[in-house]
Amino acid sequence: MRGALGLGALGLMLMAGCAAETKLRPTPEAGILQDNKSSAITEQEGVRLTADGAAWHGSPSDLERRVTPVYVRLENQGQRPLRLQYKDFALVGQESRFRYSALPPLSLRRATSSRDTGEQATILPASGPRGGVWVGGRYGYGPWRGWGPGWYGPGPWGWGSPFYGPYPYTYYEQPLPTEDMLNNALPEGTLEPGGTQEGFLYFQGVAHRESAVTLQVKLVDAETGEPFGSLGIPFQVSTK
Repeated sequence: MRGALGLGALGLMLMAGCAAETKLRPTPEAGILQDNKSSAITEQEGVRLTADGAAWHGSPSDLERRVTPVYVRLENQGQRPLRLQYKDFALVGQESRFRYSALPPLSLRRATSSRDTGEQATILPASGPRGGVWVGGRYGYGPWRGWGPGWYGPGPWGWGSPFYGPYPYTYYEQPLPTEDMLNNALPEGTLEPGGTQEGFLYFQGVAHRESAVTLQVKLVDAETGEPFGSLGIPFQVSTK
């Protein structure tokens, strides 16, 4: 019995390994933080950006096999109110120059679920303002309608196989976005001088598409709409 369970666990590990888990690591040129080799920092026009491409530890645990999450922290030490909108954030391929724009969390649900009823409940972002004044919106998410498509039934990986004996095993892919993704997303809004905001951005998966990308942030005055600078942190793309 133990041998059968061991083979079953091995089969699941092999199946899980079919999809690449993407990690972004700062390149040698990036301003790497001393205490965290996966984080890098840059600053311009009084705005400091810290980014970490390997910080996700929430649900789902396999998120990096499906999208590319990047944790960012913005500190506005300048004199202008800073606009924070997803369209101002992008990963740009080093060789392809393709621009992967940050995805609004709710767009992931529309893209991965056909059961969007439009019913919404309110979730406040987990990370609130730290100093200064934060003016932002709230995220809504529809009630979960079960789980996505999976594999099940008889066959080499289902019940009746030598790996599982008489016990069925069913694999389900958790629909996106999860509550963790919504709670930990970077909120859109206005970051006033003296304020700090942080959270995750979600991008299309870049594994097997890019060997290196640059996180780019366009700095835009929230009052006038005028761009006044940009920030960039280069990352290497690794998969495992």
